[in-house]
Amino acid sequence: MKFNLGVAFLTFARTEGTMRLVPDAALVAVQHDVRAHYGWAYSSDKESADGLRHICNQHPEAEALGWSPNQRAITLEALMQRLDEAENVVLIGAAVEEQDLAEQWPENSVFIAADGAVGACFDRVNVLCVITDLDGGEHLDEAVMRQIPLIVHAHGDNRAHWQAYTTAWAKQGGVPLVLTHQTDEHYPDMHNIGGFTDGDRAACFLAAAGVSSDRVQFVGYAVDHVGPWSGATDPVRKLDKLQWMKRILDLLDADWQNQR
Repeated sequence: MKFNLGVAFLTFARTEGTMRLVPDAALVAVQHDVRAHYGWAYSSDKESADGLRHICNQHPEAEALGWSPNQRAITLEALMQRLDEAENVVLIGAAVEEQDLAEQWPENSVFIAADGAVGACFDRVNVLCVITDLDGGEHLDEAVMRQIPLIVHAHGDNRAHWQAYTTAWAKQGGVPLVLTHQTDEHYPDMHNIGGFTDGDRAACFLAAAGVSSDRVQFVGYAVDHVGPWSGATDPVRKLDKLQWMKRILDLLDADWQNQR
């Protein structure tokens, strides 16, 4: 069985060295609902997306750092190849406990962490990539040191984060990146895969890749409490955001909570 949003897909067609991820319209429509709910401006999301894309594309060492459009396309293609080969794809959310990762996993399992949840994974499971809007703090720093690819998301409230992180990463020699955003704009080398939180955006990424839901497992996904691997946050607002995560995951697969 595929995720319910069957028209979401990845196209491997290259245009000037780039690849394009194309989401289902429903996953993008939710982003407008979220902005209306919180009173956030579309223009702020667009300015952040434009800025992150510019700082990566125009960096004088973009190619060596892995940040040029061509290098980001190569990173994305490698991730997609590994997902296509995997028998089991495990999404790690912020409510994960370290013991949750101690079980015996199928040999051909792939792990994707939502932002700071990567901290629970170190020296326990090998993480294919991290889905992040850059709230992961020291755990994200460690992921960069280990050269784990990051799928970095731009939104109106994280401009200071990506400005600081890209400056620091450049000094460290870079890290493989794929860029995502939450606008209706078309960028040939930056992708709106839909969704809102890092947790549900990880599932949106798989849906866009055509990964069948019977290969997906959710570990550390809670909608009734804030997980220990969440970044610094307002607990009340975070719980509200988790309800948006649930709404999006329900759109993708109504049975997702039984896939743990």
